[in-house]
Amino acid sequence: MKKSLAALAALAVTGLASAQSSVTLFGVVDAAVSYQSATSRDAVTGASSRQSQWSLANSGYNASRLGFRGTEDLGGGLSASFWLESAISNDDGSTGIGAFNRRSTVSLANGFGELRLGRDYTATYWNDTVFDPFGTTGSGTSVISSVSGSTNLANPNYIRASNMVGYFLPPNLGGFYGQVQYSLNENTDNSTTALVASTNSNAGRYVGGRFGYANGPLDVAVSLGENTVIDTTALTRTVRTANLGASYDFGPVKLFGELSSVRNRFVTALATSRDSYNGYLLGASVPVGPGLIRASYSAVRYDEGASGLTGSDPHVQKLALGYVHNLSKRTALYATVARVDNRNDALYSGSLSSAITAGGSSAVGFTSLPRSSTGYDFGIRHSF
Repeated sequence: MKKSLAALAALAVTGLASAQSSVTLFGVVDAAVSYQSATSRDAVTGASSRQSQWSLANSGYNASRLGFRGTEDLGGGLSASFWLESAISNDDGSTGIGAFNRRSTVSLANGFGELRLGRDYTATYWNDTVFDPFGTTGSGTSVISSVSGSTNLANPNYIRASNMVGYFLPPNLGGFYGQVQYSLNENTDNSTTALVASTNSNAGRYVGGRFGYANGPLDVAVSLGENTVIDTTALTRTVRTANLGASYDFGPVKLFGELSSVRNRFVTALATSRDSYNGYLLGASVPVGPGLIRASYSAVRYDEGASGLTGSDPHVQKLALGYVHNLSKRTALYATVARVDNRNDALYSGSLSSAITAGGSSAVGFTSLPRSSTGYDFGIRHSF
C-alpha cells in the first residue's frame, strides 16, 4: 500500500510540474517559384538592358523557421520563458539549426511587465512589418523596409539586434502596449582609439522604443530608434528611424497605413552631413471565402547628399498585389506580383537587387539608370 501511495504521489508531482511548465516545437516551411526581372537605361547612349531570374525560393509568404519556446509558472504571478528560433532555407536545405539568429531570448514576466534578454526584433522594425499587408516578406515587401535594410545604410540592427535588454508593458493596460530596448555593443571603451566609427566604443549600439494602442478593430503605434553604425571613414555614423503606423479592420476590408523617416547621419573631421529617406505606405487586405486578397502601395523619397547623389527628386515606388488561399489553418497557397519604379537616381547600377530596393551605392559614376523591376511569387506555406 505504501509503495502504491508513493507511486501515486510521484505521478501527482509529475502532473503538477507538467501543468506549470511547457515546451513547444514550432516552425514554418515556405517555398515558392519566383521570377524577378529588372530593366535599365544607359544615361549616355539611351540603350536599354534587362536582367531576369527564375528561382525556387523560400519565405515568400512567411519566413521559413524552426524554433523552440517554453514557459514555467514560478508562482505568485511570476513566470519564466525562453525562445530559440532559427532561420531555415528549405529550398536547398543548406541552412538549418546552425544558429538561433532569428530570436534567442530568456525572460521574466509578472503583472508589471516582461524583462527580456537576448537577440530580438527591434522596436522600430515592428511598425514596418505589422502595418505592411505583406509583412515585409516576399516580393510584396514595402520599399520602406527595402530602403531601411539596404546595403547603403549598412544597418545590421534594422530588423534585429543582439545583446539586447528589453522591457515590455503588461497586456492588461486597456489596449495600450509598448516596449523599450537597449542593445549593448560589447566594445572595449578606449578613448585613444575612437578615431572613426569602426573603433568608436558605441559602434553597434541600438536604443529604441515603441508605444501603441490596440482595441477592437483599431491598432496604432509610433516608434523611435537609433543605431550607431560601424563605419571606416566617419568619426560617428548613426541611423535614426521614426515611424507611425495604423490599421483598422472594418470586417469586409482591413486598411493599413504607415509614415516613415530614416536619417543616416555622418560626423567627420570636416563636417556633419546626412542622407534622408521619407516614405509612406497605404495597404489593404480583403477576406474572400477561405482566402485573403492583399494590396499595397509604398513610396520613398530620398536625399543622399552625403553620398554624392545626382538627379532631381529621386524616389522609388512600389505596387504589390497578392492572394492567399487557406487550405487549412496551417497550410496555404499564395501568389504575389509586385512592380517597382525608380526615378532620377544616377547611382543605381540597374541590377535586380538595386532595382527592387533603394538606398543607392557607395560608388559614383554609374551611367545605367534603372527604370523598373517586377517580381512574382507562387508558393505554399505550411506551419506547425
